[in-house]
Amino acid sequence: MRSINIYLCIILLTVACKKEDDLGDVSTIPGLGGDTWAATAIDNWIRDTLTVPYNVAAKYKWDQGELDFDKTLTPPDEAKIIPVLSSIKKVWIDNYVAEAGKTFMQKYIPKFFVLVGSANWNIDGTITLGTAEGGRRIALYVLNDFRTKGMTGYVPADSTNVIMMFHTIEHEFGHILHQTVMYPEDYKRISVGDYTSNWNNTTDAEANAKGFITAYSQSSPDEDFVEMISMMLSQGKAGYEAIVNGISNATARNKLRQKEVIVVNYFKDVWGINFYSLQTRTRNSINALIK
Repeated sequence: MRSINIYLCIILLTVACKKEDDLGDVSTIPGLGGDTWAATAIDNWIRDTLTVPYNVAAKYKWDQGELDFDKTLTPPDEAKIIPVLSSIKKVWIDNYVAEAGKTFMQKYIPKFFVLVGSANWNIDGTITLGTAEGGRRIALYVLNDFRTKGMTGYVPADSTNVIMMFHTIEHEFGHILHQTVMYPEDYKRISVGDYTSNWNNTTDAEANAKGFITAYSQSSPDEDFVEMISMMLSQGKAGYEAIVNGISNATARNKLRQKEVIVVNYFKDVWGINFYSLQTRTRNSINALIK
């Protein structure tokens, strides 16, 4: 029996890859020479605005290999690429540069952006709006819903999608920061015992009543930390204060204030950033897009 198995293995190895097999024209395979194109105005804008000053690449040409193969996704509308990336630069990059310096952003900004037109739906009914991988790559979804003041078809309700975009970016960059230098362990003890994998079965209001800034904050201390960052920045001081002051439970309000203090001190002590100043700049930039 053993000799038969060896014999079969030899036959399989022999027929699996013959030297004379014709593999065809490999230049037609994406990534092996078949995906070249002449630089467009979009490519030149990305080069001059992001690649040269920050060594950042943004991929908007469709490549399913960059994304989950089990998800149904759509390419971004090319008419949205420059408006989206220009807004990202104004709201996110420029404000961090103003507070922390260009060298900080050149060092910590993700070097590769993958842009997707549609949402990334999960089997539990939730939506992934963005992902950050190893501090080097960010995938952004739902670009085709992005419309700001002055763009064709813009209505005030679109401001929700704009704010959601920057919430996502600030969230993912918050991960990059804490993965570089961890936030204080004291943060994890504020809501210890209240974190849950069933966060998607609760509302933001219910999460607020437990001392969380959003429902997703309940998923883990890391997510809680970056949700505090992203909500405080994207909502601005007035929006954040409205959330906290709208909570009737004094214990829950106190937990959020404790988390706020740790976030603000973390930015100051670790990165030398005045968080409240960054918060004001960020929200003012968002307002300029939607008001």
